[in-house]
Amino acid sequence: KSLCYQVPALAKDGLCLVISPLIALMNDQVQNLRKRNITAFSIHAGMQRKDVISVLETAAHSNCKFLYVSPERMETALFKEYLPGLGVNFIAVDEAHCISQWGYDFRPPYLRIVKLRDELPGVPVIALTASPTPLVQQYIGEKLSVDAENKFRVFRQSFERPNLSYSVFHTDTRINKIISVLKSVQGSAIVYCKTRKRSKEISELLNAQNINADFYNAGLPSEERAEKQERWIKNQIRVIVCTNAFGMGIDKPDVRIVV
Repeated sequence: KSLCYQVPALAKDGLCLVISPLIALMNDQVQNLRKRNITAFSIHAGMQRKDVISVLETAAHSNCKFLYVSPERMETALFKEYLPGLGVNFIAVDEAHCISQWGYDFRPPYLRIVKLRDELPGVPVIALTASPTPLVQQYIGEKLSVDAENKFRVFRQSFERPNLSYSVFHTDTRINKIISVLKSVQGSAIVYCKTRKRSKEISELLNAQNINADFYNAGLPSEERAEKQERWIKNQIRVIVCTNAFGMGIDKPDVRIVV
């Protein structure tokens, strides 16, 4: 999915502004681009003002190709002050289902992204999401269209992924089933929970069964989140137990189980 905006952005002069909702996804994308000697930065919640200014200054006066910004940060006076000098040539709206009230994580700033088009007239916009219904596709297109012109095109492939298999289990004790699955299928894993408290509890239960696990949620300090994510990517942690603050778009090719 990321290639859909990364390749055209690299083929053009200027900077691609990427609007992304999750710190974990931003960090993952930035790290992977930098490994390929592509200059990329991110601005997100939890950063101090001086650090934000440093990133914006660097992005404006360097060969920066990608700047990742949360929708909330994009609305700040500081960001708006620097925006005209960033040389933005392309706008990518990632996890675009957040625009829709039918999305799993409705965030009002997503609905105001269209205002960016007034600030950057003529700059093309691409919106990306993995599995929206036709209704959500239409809604996203309308909300990103200037003056309600509804001029947009939808590019979509089949949702079928032949290399994935899906299983549904009806069970009285979920934790026992999770342990059973993790012991029968080897490899890196993600276990999603509804609450922060549950992510910590399940992580502790897995470790008690000698399954190497750690937990991740939005209540943790940003440094700690980054460290846990890095340890999981490097396979120092086998299972990451998390809320949806840990996005499914993190680029790790050896994940074998998602619960």
